[in-house]
Amino acid sequence: MNVLLHVCCGPCMTSFDKIFKDRGIPYSAYFYNPNIHPYQEYLRRRDTFRSYAEKCKVPAIIEESFMQHRWEEKYKGLDAAERCKKCYELRIGHTAQAASINKFTHFTTTLLISPYQNHEMICGICEKAAKENNVKFYYEDFRPLFREGQNEARKLELYRQKYCGCIYSYESSKFRDKISWD
Repeated sequence: MNVLLHVCCGPCMTSFDKIFKDRGIPYSAYFYNPNIHPYQEYLRRRDTFRSYAEKCKVPAIIEESFMQHRWEEKYKGLDAAERCKKCYELRIGHTAQAASINKFTHFTTTLLISPYQNHEMICGICEKAAKENNVKFYYEDFRPLFREGQNEARKLELYRQKYCGCIYSYESSKFRDKISWD
């Protein structure tokens, strides 16, 4: 087994790194998150991912893409659940395609660790993307490890974001006043 792990941020990667290394599962980390708004936040998350992957000595693939216009134009009239579905489909679809092209046997996503994401929807999208790209979806319910991963990220002083990523999650974040891009 060789896994391509879609990583939305450095903190979410902490538990996956430990699990995969403890189990002897070879993996590479893949950063494709064109949903993140604004650009300063995108850079902060990308750079945190990069530095954590280097620290862990994990091969990292970064696919640079910033598509704020997609959320502002194409997804503007959609409700939150439909926007999230489109976002999951975009990122997971790219991950499955990258896994297939780069000869990984499996792929998965750190989105599966978050108790704040739609777990069932993500799993369904992953299964569909796996079939479409002739690669296997590595599934495990990682949510019980969420707090442990967040504590590890805090201990390592990794940047921990205050909202999911898109312009709409930023605008609705109750922590919006605590977000600074200085």
